[in-house]
Amino acid sequence: KSVLAGGPGAGQAAKACNNMLLGISMIGLSEAFTLGERLGIEPETLFAITSAASGCSWAMLHHLPIPGIVETSAANREFRPGFAAAMMLKDLSLAQEAATGTGTATPLGALAQALYEEFVAGVGGDLDYAAVIRLIQERSASGLTPSD
Repeated sequence: KSVLAGGPGAGQAAKACNNMLLGISMIGLSEAFTLGERLGIEPETLFAITSAASGCSWAMLHHLPIPGIVETSAANREFRPGFAAAMMLKDLSLAQEAATGTGTATPLGALAQALYEEFVAGVGGDLDYAAVIRLIQERSASGLTPSD
């Protein structure tokens, strides 16, 4: 679907906003499904509940970072990229530049950028952006507190 965003540059601005939201959403999915697993909830059960509730999102329905639940998920193909984490980082960085330039507070966007920077600097740059769940799982396994 094509939507005219406005004048010159508006399409790029809309893309930066959309991909910032997508990156934040994927981190939220990664956290929720990692927490659910640690609480003893099977991923299939959590998906059945959340996909029919207020936590549902496009990212969940198309790119859930858990294998075997959503057919189109990169998790089903070992996170071979459809949209590489390095590209997500680029878009998050562009969104943060725009936020700084306009004086817009985007604390979750800034945190998403920092988490993707950490992930890409590690082993994740060539993996799909949904593979950021590995960073969340690694941090959880190492005993980091939620604010770390």
